[in-house]
Amino acid sequence: MNDRDIKGRIFDIQRFSIHDGNGIRTIVFLKGCVLRCRWCCNPESQEYAIQTMMVQGKPKIIGQDITVGEVLDIVERDRPYYRRSGGGLTLSGGESLCQPEFARALLKGAADIGITTALESMGCAKYEVIESILPYLDTYLLDIKHMNGEKHREFTGRSNELMLENAKRIAASGQTELIIRVPVIPTFNDSPEEIREIARFADSLPGVERIHLLPYHRLGQDKYDGLGREYVMDGILPPTGGHMQMLKDIVTKNTDLDCQIGG
Repeated sequence: MNDRDIKGRIFDIQRFSIHDGNGIRTIVFLKGCVLRCRWCCNPESQEYAIQTMMVQGKPKIIGQDITVGEVLDIVERDRPYYRRSGGGLTLSGGESLCQPEFARALLKGAADIGITTALESMGCAKYEVIESILPYLDTYLLDIKHMNGEKHREFTGRSNELMLENAKRIAASGQTELIIRVPVIPTFNDSPEEIREIARFADSLPGVERIHLLPYHRLGQDKYDGLGREYVMDGILPPTGGHMQMLKDIVTKNTDLDCQIGG
């Protein structure tokens, strides 16, 4: 089968984004995830199955099957913006590595036509899967949520050993720019000690120079109602600007990393 004919399942394509990578980007959101993070702002991404979600009182089908070629045709429309801004294609989710053949073909297809690529991922897959996409990946935006395996399991449903080991192997490969991203979640990992520990781990990875602290927000809360699910973070407030600045200062005082709030 030609790579352009490979099908995958997505739930959104967002054009003209200035997040999740450099410059102006087209973000393709893949369906399916192995984690169940309590704070997830895209709960419609977690199930691979196509779902119906109530949006502003009306049912909306979430999920569509689409070929690599169809996605790349959309991505190519904005090539002039990528060229001027240093942008390109970003895969997000969900966890893109849950659809490894589709993700690899998308990244390879973009790379083959001169469009830069990024992947937003937790790295929760066999390393062989990650290794297969690295030749076509310019930037890996890798989430590190916590250094404590049990607390990680409590809040996400899975322990973190595989992700941490993959982070080491991705960095050691030297094949892609690796940026560590930390969702800062009150009650989970927003203490100075927890952020310091994550930052020191990131700083120990060869070639890693940048870390992003992503403050918790509640923009996805209505989606839980639309899916008939409980939002277990109800009542948890986002961190203040002052608190985020304090955590940034902790990172810069304890590591050589370039730290920014947001990503």
